[in-house]
Amino acid sequence: MILLISDLHLEEQRPDITRAFLDLLDGRARDAESLYILGDFFEAWVGDDAMSPFQLSICKALRDLSDSGTKIFLMHGNRDFMIGYAFCKAAGCTLLADPSVVQLNGEPVLLMHGDSLCTRDEAYMRMRRYLRNPVTLFVLRHLPLSTRHKLARKLRNESRAQTRMKANDIVDVTPEEVPRIMAQYGVHTLIHGHTHRPAIHKLQVGDEAGKRIVLGDWDRQGWALQVDEQGFQLAAFDFVPVQPALTQQG
Repeated sequence: MILLISDLHLEEQRPDITRAFLDLLDGRARDAESLYILGDFFEAWVGDDAMSPFQLSICKALRDLSDSGTKIFLMHGNRDFMIGYAFCKAAGCTLLADPSVVQLNGEPVLLMHGDSLCTRDEAYMRMRRYLRNPVTLFVLRHLPLSTRHKLARKLRNESRAQTRMKANDIVDVTPEEVPRIMAQYGVHTLIHGHTHRPAIHKLQVGDEAGKRIVLGDWDRQGWALQVDEQGFQLAAFDFVPVQPALTQQG
């Protein structure tokens, strides 16, 4: 069995999502051959040298799963593209290029975060190219920590504001881009996240049938794609409520 997830947007302010993820690591993921996390694992990431206690706890949980025998693969998203090899080494996971072709159930499958498929959002694509440039990344990683945090907050706020103002088709994948890139990599199955629109779409790749599986984001519920002898099974699951911590009163 192989599990694929994306768009958890982990942050300390959402203990329900964190609890659901840790439960997944202690449960289904222990029985999995591999766990793939296809981007936006964290809500924000300003550098491997700036991990908070919360992020360190997630790192340790991944290491525990890796040490148990499950292989973990992590792909950059648009929120956490500064995750580096230091974090991956500590967490016991492998940083996966976007896009990547892997073998699932005996067939080549294209894995992506999904933001690069949204080519109609020209302003975002320009910003993406700029931020992913190796020179830009080098400069960002060497900025003072306080500056990186301020920049991350600014980018998140701008992204949310701009997304609300854009038409739905602009922030979704470009239909023509999907079969084009699938044909480029010679696959009939594409799996991605980013759009927060979980579904399994049938499409044509050249003269052959194909499918695009969109992973869901973790907000009101969690999503996971399970790949086993039964095929590709995309399903949601409810979060277990997190009880607030009790405080002592003097």
